[in-house]
Amino acid sequence: MRRRTLLPAMLATPWLAQAQANKPVTWIVPFPVGGGTDAFARPLTAALTKQMGRQVLIDNKGGAGGTVGAGIAAKLAPDGSNFFMGAVHHTIAPSMYPRLDYRLEEDFIPVALLASVPQVIVVHPGQLPVSDLKGLLAAVRAKPGKLNYASAGNGTSHHLAGELFKLNTKTFITHIPYRGAGPALQDLVAGQAELMFDGLGSSATHIKSGRIKALAVAASKRAVGFPDVPTAAEAGVPDYEISTWYGLWAPKGTPREAITAMQAELRTAFATDEVRKVWNGLGADVPNLYGDAFGRLVSSETKRWAEVVKRSGAKLD
Repeated sequence: MRRRTLLPAMLATPWLAQAQANKPVTWIVPFPVGGGTDAFARPLTAALTKQMGRQVLIDNKGGAGGTVGAGIAAKLAPDGSNFFMGAVHHTIAPSMYPRLDYRLEEDFIPVALLASVPQVIVVHPGQLPVSDLKGLLAAVRAKPGKLNYASAGNGTSHHLAGELFKLNTKTFITHIPYRGAGPALQDLVAGQAELMFDGLGSSATHIKSGRIKALAVAASKRAVGFPDVPTAAEAGVPDYEISTWYGLWAPKGTPREAITAMQAELRTAFATDEVRKVWNGLGADVPNLYGDAFGRLVSSETKRWAEVVKRSGAKLD
């Protein structure tokens, strides 16, 4: 028998009973296949499908740093079958894109934080044969502007992580934006890109295989599952901490019971060894932040990234 918190389950039951006869649940993922969002979305939706007895499908809608998919999700029917899996990038976008066709905090209801991982500085060992962060800095300073870093797109945490790194180290690396972390990482693994400031979730398997090399994590402590990768401070770059987090929202107007039901299902999934093992393997902690508490994180991150954009002078490339 499944164990779950009694009150959310009781509140969710009427919606769940009615939902069995409805269409599958759809999660809009605003990035192409293969990125960090997908790395968490696919095992989580598989677990939810299994435990709910109802399909939870992923619909990838990439483009413009995740803002295309967000705009699509904001206009979906708020009937309890549509959700939006966004990321920290969507708290950066208001400061980077002058005209968005949605408002994150007005057009969506915060459901839950799904995962959080530190940014990791990774290089292709053939294109940039350095063994540590000091070696990277020496290479960058020897060829200012000649080395490129790939990102998931303008206004993503990958982009801002690169700009902050340049600001903190007084170096210059050329930014190459992609349509998502998946395509950017694919080029890095293939040796078409030299460097990336990636969310650990999408780089994890490639680091473990040796196809790319991790130089440091942008966190105050070493990442779960990656004890040999130093923090940026340990590697010689202090005050450099950036995380990539992923969250779930529902379109404004979605019934409260549908949101409560999804939160109850997420709590159940996060309590399983299956999901916890995947999260730890991707260097992520299992979260416990729902509803208004998650909404407060979104608000604080939006303000924080507005300051980072202003300080770094980051622009659309």
